This record gives sequence, C-alpha cells and structure tokens, in this order.
Amino acid sequence: MPHIVSFVGSSGSGKTTYLEKLIPELKRRGFRVAVIKHDGHRFEMDRPGKDTWRHSQAGADAIAISSRDQFALVRKLDQEIPLEQIVEYFSDMDYILTEGYKKTLRAKIEVFRNANGKPPLCPKDELLAIISTDKLYDDIPHFHPDEPISMVDFLIGYFQRGTAL
Repeated sequence: MPHIVSFVGSSGSGKTTYLEKLIPELKRRGFRVAVIKHDGHRFEMDRPGKDTWRHSQAGADAIAISSRDQFALVRKLDQEIPLEQIVEYFSDMDYILTEGYKKTLRAKIEVFRNANGKPPLCPKDELLAIISTDKLYDDIPHFHPDEPISMVDFLIGYFQRGTAL
C-alpha cells in the first residue's frame, strides 16, 4: 500500500517547485513515486490542434494516448472522482504525492510563502508539517523549501513508525 502525502498551499506558494525537488530525492533512494495533481478549474491536457485534443473536441468521452514509455487518460466526468478512488490506479507505487486536495481529510503538509500576502491555507490541527522560509508554528515540524532531504527523512521515519495519513 503506498504512502500518501498531500502537499497543499495557496496558488503561487511553490508546491510544484517543491515537488520538483522532493521527487528526485525519493527516486534517488529507490522509491517509486506517483503524483496526483488536483485542479479546481477545467484543464486541457493536450494542446489545440493535436490529435487527442481533436478527438475530445469531436465529442469523445474518454481519450487515451499510449507510447512505449508513457500512458495518459482523460475522461469526462459528471462529478469529481474522490482521491481514494484515484489512488487505486497507483497501488504499485511506494509514495503518492498529491498537490492540492486541501479538502481531503488526510493530514497535509502546507507549502507556505509569506511573500504571497496570504495567511496559511489549512488549520494548524490538520497539518503534519510546514514548508516555508519562515517558521510559523513551534509545535509543527518545519522544513526549508530548499532542503528536500530532511523532508524525505521525516516522511520515511513517519511511515516507519506506522503512522498513517
């Protein structure tokens, strides 16, 4: 069963940038890593004019593209699929990192940037840790955005203790 970690934060806080640093460190240690991005808005996976975009524009309800080393699926929905159901597609992974999913009941790690001018997104009691250049809370683990090694150490220890998110 994969370990699931939800990274949340306001728009522009640096969630994607942080995951770009965290993923290589997890991979360096031999873990299989999946990322599930939550988008609160409608998104287009392919560019206008490309074949999959043209299939979608023609009315297809699901479009998949596959090559020797990649597979992607876009399926139109009547309602959002719960995270727990999406996770089932990644059962062979060691870690599933989610970006977004601030409304999930799972514990979250917030990426916070004071320069955004916005307060922290999540209530303190929902946070497993905070990633920020500024220390916000004394009783929640704090990690600097440029030090993903310490976060990986923290996550490995957290899950080895048998604590479930």
